[in-house]
Amino acid sequence: MPESTTTSPFDGVASEPGVAKPDPILVVDGVERHFGGLVAVDVDHLEVQRGVITALIGPNGAGKTTLFNLLTGFDRPNQGTWSFEGEDLGRVPSHKVARRGMVRTFQLTKALSRLTVLDNMLLGATDQRGERFLSGLFKPSWAAQEESNTARAEALLDRFNLLEKRDDYAGELSGGQRKLLEMARALMVEPSLIMLDEPMAGVNPALVQSLLHHVTALRDEGRSIIFVEHDMDVVMNISDWVVVLAQGKVIAEGPPAAILGNKTVIDAYLGGDDEDEDDPSLDAPASGTDGSSPAGQDGHTPAADSGATPPDDEGDVPAADDRVTPPDDAADGPDDQRPGGPR
Repeated sequence: MPESTTTSPFDGVASEPGVAKPDPILVVDGVERHFGGLVAVDVDHLEVQRGVITALIGPNGAGKTTLFNLLTGFDRPNQGTWSFEGEDLGRVPSHKVARRGMVRTFQLTKALSRLTVLDNMLLGATDQRGERFLSGLFKPSWAAQEESNTARAEALLDRFNLLEKRDDYAGELSGGQRKLLEMARALMVEPSLIMLDEPMAGVNPALVQSLLHHVTALRDEGRSIIFVEHDMDVVMNISDWVVVLAQGKVIAEGPPAAILGNKTVIDAYLGGDDEDEDDPSLDAPASGTDGSSPAGQDGHTPAADSGATPPDDEGDVPAADDRVTPPDDAADGPDDQRPGGPR
């Protein structure tokens, strides 16, 4: 039996953050997003390979959805640039990003519940002449295009096993069916890159395999897919490359098998070893020179200026001064009734 000649586009690509790819469809450079003092995204360099399934994983709050929002025009970064198919997308609004062939779905589905499934599909078609004010008044100018869009929408609904629901309201669909509808509607744009935000979240297990099949089918058609997912079985099963975010930064990249055993990734998910864990000074008793506990280390806080010691049940509430003594049950009251307000 002859040996397989199939090669991976990642042959010779190092498993390290920011590594260059042979044929990137999306390139991100120095993108940062701050919310006050919180740095939600801080991606120095990231390339997404064309024609493969790239998984974007990381702990909750790692910045995955925020990065999606930035790249697709739903949010603005504080700084940085990114390009899609070699074209700069900085400051390009979301609807124009979609028209260029980069579309996304949402973790919480955005189907219009009071429109039919077919109408939801037709909304995804681009450059519809009937949506223009003047030409919309003359049906002959857009009727042929409407028929073409309807035929394409029905073909996609059939592909995603939703054709029998075409006339049902989208609000009557199950959670999994809405995920399928969003994926089908995204294809009405004829995209080259599809970004799926937790496509398996809240989906009945009976539909998960169907969704997985559709995602891999998109790759087999030559499309590029980036998806956010927390189910590691799904990630290991269908992804060709994995990018790991933690605290907004890309901390690891590589094929699924390499990521599974990456210590940096494991530490990000489960918590790394504390450098001070083996510090013997942490095991020594905290005491003053006379062997007694120093002020503030015995669980009690001395009064502010009188030197008086508060009652035993007031260890967490310092007395304001020597003229005011908190009641015995103050420590058990709500935080907003304690001296100094909420903590």
